[in-house]
Amino acid sequence: MTDLPALDRTPLIERLARFAKDFPGDRAYTFMDYMTDPDGVATDVTWGELDRRARSVAAAIRRATGPGSRVALLAPQDLHYVTGFLGAMYARVIGVPLFSPDLPGHGDRLLAVYQDAEPDVVITTSASLPHVRSFLADNSVREPAEVIVADQVDGTLDWTPEPIDSGDVAYLQYTSGSTRTPAGVIITHGNFATNAEQLWRTFEGIPRESSGVNWLPVFHDMGLVTTVALPLVYGNPGVIMDPVAFIMRPVRWLELLSAQKHAFTGGPNFAYEYLTAQVTEEEKEKLDLSGVQVFMNGAEPIRESTLSGFYEAFKDCGLRPEAQVCAYGLAEATVYVSASSRFREPTRTAFDHEGLRRGVAEPCDAGAPGAIQLIACGTSYGQHVVIADSETGARLADGQVGEIWVHGPNVAAGYWGRPEATKETFEAELKGFSGGSGGSSPQEEHGPGDLPRRPWLRTGDLGVVHGGELFVTGRIKDLVIVDGRNHYPQDIEFTVSGAHKAIRREYTCAVSVDTGDTEGLVVIAERNRRVPIALLDLDEVAQAVRTAVNQQHDLRVHDFVLIEPGGLPRTSSGKIARSACRLAYVDGGLPVTEPR
Repeated sequence: MTDLPALDRTPLIERLARFAKDFPGDRAYTFMDYMTDPDGVATDVTWGELDRRARSVAAAIRRATGPGSRVALLAPQDLHYVTGFLGAMYARVIGVPLFSPDLPGHGDRLLAVYQDAEPDVVITTSASLPHVRSFLADNSVREPAEVIVADQVDGTLDWTPEPIDSGDVAYLQYTSGSTRTPAGVIITHGNFATNAEQLWRTFEGIPRESSGVNWLPVFHDMGLVTTVALPLVYGNPGVIMDPVAFIMRPVRWLELLSAQKHAFTGGPNFAYEYLTAQVTEEEKEKLDLSGVQVFMNGAEPIRESTLSGFYEAFKDCGLRPEAQVCAYGLAEATVYVSASSRFREPTRTAFDHEGLRRGVAEPCDAGAPGAIQLIACGTSYGQHVVIADSETGARLADGQVGEIWVHGPNVAAGYWGRPEATKETFEAELKGFSGGSGGSSPQEEHGPGDLPRRPWLRTGDLGVVHGGELFVTGRIKDLVIVDGRNHYPQDIEFTVSGAHKAIRREYTCAVSVDTGDTEGLVVIAERNRRVPIALLDLDEVAQAVRTAVNQQHDLRVHDFVLIEPGGLPRTSSGKIARSACRLAYVDGGLPVTEPR
């Protein structure tokens, strides 16, 4: 059977103890506080101090509950959050990384996740304690045995670490969710350790020197692994800031990176477009991005226009084009699955759009009619990634579009309290090549191509392997199927975004609905508030959208709905919640823009 490279499954919390012993005075994490001072106030913690604080939190947890209990973090993003999370690991409990109840727009998600996890203990901070008390009092949730205030924990408390197995559950990573209750992905200590090492090997950093700079929410998979796990692999320093501080003044992210000699960072596609649009020429003059080795782009569809626009905007600041690393991952694989190399530019390949609809990746000239350019998410490390037929489980050959399947030590143990969903998603069986010669006894034992036969993670994402690299093409459940033809919603949404100035860019949604006789395309778009509503011609906007979609995709729009800004349902990570959009459309729950 094809072997994977050996990865260290030692729980990362054991490495914290080692770093605290070997180089206790070295800086572990820095938190940049922009709420106290708009220019930022830096607070450092060394490995020795971080270890001491985490052990004190662990002792406080174990006074209230035993191993295997759930401990929820309801706190803002700062050093106390990191300490609380690591303390939960020391205490051998199951962490539930969440957020402070006063985070705007996330109340329903917090309640749903809290009720699903039923934590025995809550960790918060003094600043968030009143909000936590209100949350617990105002909702029908089980009262925790204790609420631990991380910044008030008795520092004299000590904890003697207990043996932790790599198969023990470290935390529950709740998915973004759309119309259903978010599912808790069961991440073991082994998953956490191996995925961090996989990402580290992909980045090829320098132990104890390379710095991570992150603003991503630590209650999301990408934020948690890059912010907390990566520094623990080889004792590297990390810099943390609150996501709100980035949104309020995005150049802060680049200013922090400019202060590093060898840095790694990442964010979703929208973050790079946001920087390109918001950072001024005067602000750019003070930036030096030559030390940034990786600007990872992941968590949502990656656009060529974003990569080229970001590079053009910041190349004079020292940005190297190969630093834009394109990645693919998901919570069910802890996070990282594949990524491009930081030593060469991401691969751009034009494919025939009609061919992709038929399930075949046919390269073509970028200027050819019907060409669509996709960005490769590189290759994987330390895990198997294949393309399979989602219906039969047959492995598909390179160049064929199918479901992305993953097998490796980073694949999670399943969903919390959901055995049927766990079996469906995490226990798939890979069969011989579609139309190939699979079926011999060795393949029956191991699977096609000497790969494991089971278990495989079904990601629900569509992709294709071309030239040895993975290209992600969309979500299976989000495919718009009209007249028997497959259409990728993100392509239609991109067309709609540029169809008329009255449409807010990147705030569009394409779904198919049952029209009675067949499936019809419904397009929903938010209104651009920069266009005065008094001057808005709704018929003109609708016609522009219909014309653009028809010309670009040979599709007839069954219905177009322009809605008010902020009305488009999105997941907690900011992605378009297409299922929720479809449901809101069918139920008549969208905030439709009315003519004035």
